[in-house]
Amino acid sequence: MATTRRKLMSLIEQGVIPPEQVPLAFKVAGLHPSPHAWALLIDRLLLWLGGLALACAVLFFVAFNWSDMGRLPRFALVQAALVLSAGIAVWGSASVMLFRVALTAAFLLIGVLLALVGQVYQTGADPWQLFFLWSLLTLPLVWVARFDALWVAWIGLLNLSVWLYSSTWGGILGSVFFTDNAGLWWLVLINLAAQVVWEWGAQRRGWPGRWAICLLALGSGVPLTLLMMAWVSGETHALTPIVAVYPVWLAVLYGVYRQWRLELFMLAGGCVSMIAVVTLLLARYVLWEGQWNEGSLLLLAGAVFAMGAAAVTWLKRLNAEGAP
Repeated sequence: MATTRRKLMSLIEQGVIPPEQVPLAFKVAGLHPSPHAWALLIDRLLLWLGGLALACAVLFFVAFNWSDMGRLPRFALVQAALVLSAGIAVWGSASVMLFRVALTAAFLLIGVLLALVGQVYQTGADPWQLFFLWSLLTLPLVWVARFDALWVAWIGLLNLSVWLYSSTWGGILGSVFFTDNAGLWWLVLINLAAQVVWEWGAQRRGWPGRWAICLLALGSGVPLTLLMMAWVSGETHALTPIVAVYPVWLAVLYGVYRQWRLELFMLAGGCVSMIAVVTLLLARYVLWEGQWNEGSLLLLAGAVFAMGAAAVTWLKRLNAEGAP
């Protein structure tokens, strides 16, 4: 549908389709949803909202009635809901949507059960252990579901557990990751590896979820940008891994999503990252080490405006070149 919309917009911009015929062209192209499509959307939306609401209701019910419920009723309620979700997934496996909703509810209930165990028995475990064990126990479930949104949630759990571990204990495996920015480095590695695997699956195996690849790119690009900005704002500019990794990341981003396949979202993210880093670099040498005056602020604002305008012009030209 995106390709059809792009072709139609190109014809409208070229004047091939008169303005008075635009509504008819949209109708013929099938870009407006039919009543059946609206009914299907509402049906799926209600199914998802109902499943997620029931899973969250178990958590809120136990939390609200914590003082009035004994240990056994708490565990019985959560475990019964978990077994019910698993049963619905098995019984309704013929319906892909119902299967995924049930497994997503089970995914959430496993986290509720782990939190309940930690709260009742006061195990003294660190928060990162809860999220890591949650991701470990739900990996088979996510693998069976083969659902892109559930995979993204699982990767988010892994990100959170690694970040909490790094915040508590520092780096992992020593060497370059045993630094104050160990958490950011591990976010980069996890999300970048997931992006590469997902991109390979999308191209070779037809995996869905382009939105998930874009989200994973944000998960690796934002920490990389923060690492580079931390280096720019540091007291010394000693050679660190980020000095080599950041330019290589930008070059690979350009090569893959400009030369191999056009992806404006990825290129726009790279442009925003470069603008942020260059702006901080200019601010350091113009404002921090110079004098705060109107001229320096105007220079900085003009530089940001010029870089933004150049990025927008370049992206618009790429979009025009990629349009059929």
